[in-house]
Amino acid sequence: MSEDVKQVPESVLGEENQEVSEISDLSKKGYQFLKEAKITEAMACFEKILIMDESNNYALVGMGDAARKRNSFRDAVEYYRRCLAHHPGNNYALFGLADCYKALNQYHKAIEIWEQYLLHDDKNITVLTRVADAYRKVRDFKHSKAVYLRVLDMEDQNPYAIIGLGHLHYDFKEYRDALFYWEKMLEHNKEGVDIRVLTSIGNCHRKLKTFESGIPYFEKALDRDSCNFYALFGLADCYRGLNQQYRSLDYWNRILEQDPRNKVILTRAGDAYRNLNDYDRSMEYYHQALNIEFDTYAVLGLAMVAKTQGKHDEAIESLRRLIQQDPKNYRFYIEIADCWLKKGDKSKAIEFLGEFQKLGIRNTNVTEFMDKLCS
Repeated sequence: MSEDVKQVPESVLGEENQEVSEISDLSKKGYQFLKEAKITEAMACFEKILIMDESNNYALVGMGDAARKRNSFRDAVEYYRRCLAHHPGNNYALFGLADCYKALNQYHKAIEIWEQYLLHDDKNITVLTRVADAYRKVRDFKHSKAVYLRVLDMEDQNPYAIIGLGHLHYDFKEYRDALFYWEKMLEHNKEGVDIRVLTSIGNCHRKLKTFESGIPYFEKALDRDSCNFYALFGLADCYRGLNQQYRSLDYWNRILEQDPRNKVILTRAGDAYRNLNDYDRSMEYYHQALNIEFDTYAVLGLAMVAKTQGKHDEAIESLRRLIQQDPKNYRFYIEIADCWLKKGDKSKAIEFLGEFQKLGIRNTNVTEFMDKLCS
C-alpha cells in the first residue's frame, strides 16, 4: 500500500460503529415509545439521535409522528419537511405531511403530497381513500368519485370507499345514489353495521321526503343508542314531515332533555306546539330560544302565532324586523301581505308584494299570490 494512502484508524471506525449502533438502539426505543403513546420519552430518543446526525430520516419522521400524535400539526410539518429536504420521496414523511395538511384543513396541499406518495406506491388503498376524501372536502366530485371507484376496482367491498361514495353523493344532493352505497354497506353487515350508516340511510329518506321509509332506520339506530342525537332528530323530522306533530314532539323534547339550550330544537318544538294549536306552550319555547340569542325562526314563529290569534299589527311589526335582517326572504313578504289582506286592505297587500318584486328576484310563490290578488 502506498504511503500516500492514509488508513482510517481502527479507533475512528470503532467510534463510528458505536454511534451507528447507538442511533439504531435509540431509534428502536423511540418508535416503541410511540407505540406505547409515551410521547415525551419518544421525543427524547429522537432528539439524542438528531444531536449525532441532524438529518437522520428515522429521527425526523419520529419527531414528526410524535408532534402529530400531540396534535401539534404545524411542528410536525416542519419535521417532515426537514426529512424530505434530505431524503426526497421518503414515504413515511410524505404520508405524515399529508395527514397534517388534512388535519389543518389544507386539503389541496394534502392532495398534492398524497399524489407524490402514489408515485412510489400507487396501489396503497389507505392513501387512495384519503385522496378521495380530500377531493370530496374540496368539492371536486369528479376526481373524488374516480378515486373511490379505483379503490373498489381493487377491493370491491372496501368500506371506506363505499361510505365515502355515500357521503360524496349526499353532499351533492344525489340522495338516491347515496342511498345505494349506504344500503350496500348494510347488506354486507346487517348486525354490526356502524350506527352512522343507519342514520345516513334515514337522512337520505328524509331528504327524499320518503319519511315512512326513513323511520325504521332511525329507530334501529335508537335501539343501539337511546340518546343518539341524529336518530332523535331524524325521527322528529320524519314525523314532522308526516304532519304527526304530537309524535315529533316526543323526540324534540328528548333532545332538549340532553341539550336544553339548543335553540334550533326549541324553535322546532315551538313550531310543533303551534301546529297543535297549543299557542301558550309554543310561545314559551320560542321565547326560550330568543333568551339564548336572536333566532329568525323563533321570531317568525311568534309572528305566526300573533297572526293566527288575529294580532295582525303585531305580526306585521315582527315580520318587518325580520326583513331588515334578511331582505330577500320571500316568505316574510307573503306573510305580511296576507296579514294586510286579513285586515281587509288588499291594496296594502299588493303594495308590499310589489316591494319584493322591485328587488328583481323572481319567485313563483310571490307571483302566484300577486296574480291572485290582482285578478
